[in-house]
Amino acid sequence: MGKRSDILLLYTGGTIGMIKDFKTGALRAFDFDKLVSRIPELSHLDCNIKTVSFDEPIDSSNMNPEHWGKIAQTIEEHYDNFDGFVVLHGSDTMSYTGAALSFMLENLSKPVILTGSQLPIGDLRTDAKENLITSIQIAALQDGGKPVLSEVCLYFEYKLYRANRTTKINAEHFEAFASLNYPPLAESGVHLKVNREYLLSPNRRKKLKVHKELDNNIAVIRLFPGFSNAVLKAVFETPGLRAVVLETYGAGNAPTDEEFSEVLQSAIRNEIFVVNVTQCSGGSVLMGKYETSTHLQELGLINGKDITTEAALAKLMYLLGNKISRKAFRTVFETPLRGEMN
Repeated sequence: MGKRSDILLLYTGGTIGMIKDFKTGALRAFDFDKLVSRIPELSHLDCNIKTVSFDEPIDSSNMNPEHWGKIAQTIEEHYDNFDGFVVLHGSDTMSYTGAALSFMLENLSKPVILTGSQLPIGDLRTDAKENLITSIQIAALQDGGKPVLSEVCLYFEYKLYRANRTTKINAEHFEAFASLNYPPLAESGVHLKVNREYLLSPNRRKKLKVHKELDNNIAVIRLFPGFSNAVLKAVFETPGLRAVVLETYGAGNAPTDEEFSEVLQSAIRNEIFVVNVTQCSGGSVLMGKYETSTHLQELGLINGKDITTEAALAKLMYLLGNKISRKAFRTVFETPLRGEMN
């Protein structure tokens, strides 16, 4: 028998931590110190669970880089005393937080699993219990005294994904997330099946390094037929703007009209980084495959390949915050750092 894993549960807010007040019918945040009495099944897990909560639980719509720093710092402070971490989070911005944490936690060699639910923990038909119990179970998995997983993951409705590959695709179904460009890391059925060939391999000799400096002077522009070049120009003239994620069509295609190209060229000349990502849910940018993307390649747009918009934003914030030189920026962005792109 190996030693029992020590798991830290961090509650940031979100539906999972809500219970219905029987008198008023309103939802209120639930006291996580009483977690085991609420979910007695947790006492059957072969691990020790400690809980910490944000002083004021927040709705994930209010999540921002400052909160990401707080989550990263909590993990940093408790890193040596725990074998795994489970972060309870609202589902709306969970993919953004997961992507950000993957970059902020460099040399991570323990699991950090984000989970939440579509229905409150006190609801009769809740998905919260299964998501929470299995997330803790996965975080506690060990092999030869070492954690099986060593990356930032997202668990929802029987599937564990690499967090920086996910997107929220449904506001109503229990299956709220998808990872269209990367297979699940684990699947929970009658047995818990870990797809080990898809996991990141950590360098356990390197010490955890936490990056809290993020630069959020970024915009996202989604193209559509009839998109106005004046709007594009106005966005690029935003004071302090450092980078733009340009959501193009298909495999990275965009209009070929001269004015559109001139606006982009001027922005790049003004040292604004422009990353080309596809607005399709799955697939990759292949700049130069079609004539409608060759001009973007020539202008010097950064190739976002098969990265999600959420991960592109997080990666930009991280690289800008780390003051990566202009010369190296494109190369570093186009290189997978945490398994976020192929």
